[in-house]
Amino acid sequence: MITELGHFALALALIVALIQATVPMIGAQKNDPALMAIARPAALAQFGLIGFSFAALIHAFVTNDFSVVGAYENSHTAQPLFYKIAGAWGNHEGSMVLWITILALFGASVAVFGENLPPALRARALSVQAMITVGFIAFILFTSNPFLRLVPAPLEGVGLNPLLQHPGMAIHPPMLYSGYVGFSMAFSFAIAALIEGRVDAAWARWVRPWTLAAWVLLTCGIGLGSWWAYTILGWGGWWAWDPVENASFIPWLTGTALLHSAIVVEKREALKSWTILLAIITFSLSLLGTFLVRSGILTSVHAFASDPTRGVFVLALLSVAIGGSLILYAVRAPTLEGGGVFAPISREGGLLLNNLFLSTAAATVLLGTLYPLIAEALDLGKLTVGPPYFNGVFVPLMVPLVIVAGIGPFLAWKRGDLLAARARLGVAGAGTIFVIIVSAALSHNDWQALAAAGGLGLSTWLALASICEWIDRVHPLRSGALARIRHLPRAAHGMTLAHLGFAIVIAGATASTAWKEEHNQIQAAGSTVTVAGYTLRFEGATDVPGPNYSAKEGRFVVLKGDDEIGVLTPQRREYIQPRQVGTSPAIMTVALGDIYAVLGDPDGDKGFATRLYFQPLVPWLWLGVLLMAAGGLCSLSDRRLRVGAPRRTTRAATNAAAQPAE
Repeated sequence: MITELGHFALALALIVALIQATVPMIGAQKNDPALMAIARPAALAQFGLIGFSFAALIHAFVTNDFSVVGAYENSHTAQPLFYKIAGAWGNHEGSMVLWITILALFGASVAVFGENLPPALRARALSVQAMITVGFIAFILFTSNPFLRLVPAPLEGVGLNPLLQHPGMAIHPPMLYSGYVGFSMAFSFAIAALIEGRVDAAWARWVRPWTLAAWVLLTCGIGLGSWWAYTILGWGGWWAWDPVENASFIPWLTGTALLHSAIVVEKREALKSWTILLAIITFSLSLLGTFLVRSGILTSVHAFASDPTRGVFVLALLSVAIGGSLILYAVRAPTLEGGGVFAPISREGGLLLNNLFLSTAAATVLLGTLYPLIAEALDLGKLTVGPPYFNGVFVPLMVPLVIVAGIGPFLAWKRGDLLAARARLGVAGAGTIFVIIVSAALSHNDWQALAAAGGLGLSTWLALASICEWIDRVHPLRSGALARIRHLPRAAHGMTLAHLGFAIVIAGATASTAWKEEHNQIQAAGSTVTVAGYTLRFEGATDVPGPNYSAKEGRFVVLKGDDEIGVLTPQRREYIQPRQVGTSPAIMTVALGDIYAVLGDPDGDKGFATRLYFQPLVPWLWLGVLLMAAGGLCSLSDRRLRVGAPRRTTRAATNAAAQPAE
C-alpha cells in the first residue's frame, strides 16, 4: 500500500509541477500578484509529494519488499541496513527519484528563504525550476518507474553491487546530485533574468548563494567519489579520467567560473551576458552528465542504465532545455545593458582570465570525453582517450590559472597596479623558487620528477600568495588585529581558505602522481617487501566472516627499522549475494603519505598475490577538498549573502516597471 501511495504522490507532483510551471509565469507577465503568489505554495507542495514518494521507495528497501523490482535487484536480507537505504539510490530508477527530490528541495528553499526576492523574479525562477521538474518526473513515470511490481514476489533479493557497499559511495551520489541539481537554481535565475530583461548587482547577489551552495556540494561529491575509488577499487589510484568522473568534473569547472564571474557582476556590473551564459552552460553540462550515465553509451562502474529508450528520452529533455535556453539567450542577451568598463590589469581582468582558463579546460575535458563516442558514431572505429591526453591538455591550462589566482586578489577593481602587486608578492615568489630548486635538486634528473617540482612550486605559490593577501588585509602583528579579522567579510576569509585548499590539492595530486611506488609480487608467510623505506612483513591470511560476505584477511606488519609501527589487514571478499569477488585494501597514513596494501588471489602454494604501494601526500587531496568546501561554507555564511541583496533603487524599479512586457 505504501508503495502505491508513493507512486500516486509522484503522479500528483507532476500535476502540481505543471501548475507551478505555468500559472506564476503568466502572473509575472501580467503583473498579477495573486497568480505569482501560487509559486510558493506549489513549490512546497511539490517538495512534500516528491519527498513522500522517495520515503516510500526507501521503505520498500528497508522492509525487504522484494515485490518492488528496484528492491529485488539492489537489496538482500543479509545486507546491512545502511546499504539497504543506499540501495534505494544505487540504481537508475531510485537515483532519478533522488534527483527530483533534491530538485524540489532547492525550489522549496527559494520559496521559504527568498522572501526578499522581487515577486516577479521569484515567480519566474520557480516556474523555470518546475519546468525542469516536469521533464524529469515525466521521464521517471513513463520510462523508469521505481515502483514497478514483481508478481509473485521473490523471497530473496539479488543484492547491491559490492563495489557500491562503501560509506563513500553511499554518501557520494546524494552529495554529487545536490551539486548537479543545485546549479539548476542558477539556471532558473538566469532564464528568469533573460525573460525579465535585466541583470544587475542585486541579481548577482541573489544568485550567488545558490551557486555557492551547489559548488560546495559538488566539490564534496567529487572528493567523496575519488576517496571511494582510492579506498575500495584496490588499484592504488584516486582519479582515472573515467568518462563518468569527467561528467561531474566538467560542470565543476564551469561552475567555478560562474562563481567568480558573478562576483564581477555584483561588484562592477560587468560580464553580465557572460555570467548568464555560464549559468546556462553549467546546468546544461549537468544534464549532459545525466545523459551520459543513463543513455547506455558509456561503460563504467559509475554508469546506471543501458536502456537506449531512456537515453533517447533524456536526450530529448537535453535538447529542449539546452536548445530553448540558448535560443532565449541569443534573442535577449543583446538587449542587456552593458556594465562598468575596466582595464586589462585589474581585479576584473584577473577574474575574466580565470574564466577563460576554466572554460577552456572544461572544453578540452569535454572533447576528450565525447570524442570516442563521436568517432564511433561516425564509424571511425573504437578509440580510447586516456590519461595522457587529459594530463597533456589540462595541466598546461592550470599553470597560468594558478599563477593568475595568486596575483588577482592583489589587484584593485577597475584599474590595478601590477608592479605594486609584484612587490607585495615577494615572499610568495621567493618561497616558490626555493621549493622548485629543492625539489629539482632531489629529482636526480628524472623528467617526471622535474615536472613535479614545478607542480609543487605552483602549489607553494598559490598557498603563500593566499596567506600574504590575507595578512595584507588584517595586519596580524599590529594592534587591533582581532577586530580587523572579525570585521573582514567572511567571503574574504572563505576565498583564502578555498585557494589554500586548492593549493593543497595541487600538492597532493603532484606528489602522488610523480613519486608513487608500486610493488607487485607473490608472497608467502614470513616474506618481506621494502616500500619507501618501510618494511612490510606478510604473516599470512586467515578466514574472517562479514555481514554479507566471507573473506580472506591478510596481515602485514609494518616496520620502520626494527620498530613495529602498525599492522595492515587487507581483505579479499566473496559476497553472498550477488556472488562476486571484491577487494578491501588496507591503508596506513604515515608522515609523508599512505602505505597501501591489497591482497589478491592465492597462488595455490600457500602464497598470495599482493600489491603494495606508497602514495606520497595523498591525504592532502582530501584535506584540500575539505578546506575548499570550508571556504565555500565560510563565504556562504557572509551576512551579505544570508540577508540577500539590497532592494533595487527607486530609479531601477521605475525603469523595470516602465519596460513593456514581452
